[in-house]
Amino acid sequence: MVERDIAGRGIRAPLVLAAMREVPREVFVPERHRAHAYEDAALPIAGGQTISQPYIVAAMIEALALEAGDRVLDVGTGSGYAAAVLSRIADQVFTVERHDELVETATQRFADLGYDNITTRHGDGRLGWAEHAPYDAIVVAAATRDVPDALLRQLAIGGRMVIPVGRSTHQTLTHIERVAPDSFEHRQLEAVRFVPLV
Repeated sequence: MVERDIAGRGIRAPLVLAAMREVPREVFVPERHRAHAYEDAALPIAGGQTISQPYIVAAMIEALALEAGDRVLDVGTGSGYAAAVLSRIADQVFTVERHDELVETATQRFADLGYDNITTRHGDGRLGWAEHAPYDAIVVAAATRDVPDALLRQLAIGGRMVIPVGRSTHQTLTHIERVAPDSFEHRQLEAVRFVPLV
């Protein structure tokens, strides 16, 4: 999967490729879909949600330009796969999910894998997790028309956010960097399609 769908499609960051190789995606996929775990496709999970296709997970994480020691906020835990990949690069990962059943399942998966630098929370992702801010990076796995102010405020100076912005039928993966207390630089990456951030 990594050679064909990740590196093969242009992802070059060594830390991202290593993390994608390390995390067993089949653990995060419902049993009935495990035969498809290493296809480059989104798959259904509980709560009417999906686990994102591997390439998109890798592209979003690469765009964050993570370094060892970084603290990351992951909005939309879902299956926990993206948080697990992030945890193999960053020092600490804080992840927020509105579906309680997904939080419980993801938390158990992290424990089973020994990924002890991930902290989960059941809550409203639009509010972020102010208690642990500021973050060096924020990644959002759901689309919104407007970037929530709370998330912008929780970025450290120099921090980066990757978030799908747009309507339900047309979204653009957007990179935002906080360059000063009240100044943000936006850059569009590519067209995507995510469930809405609610």
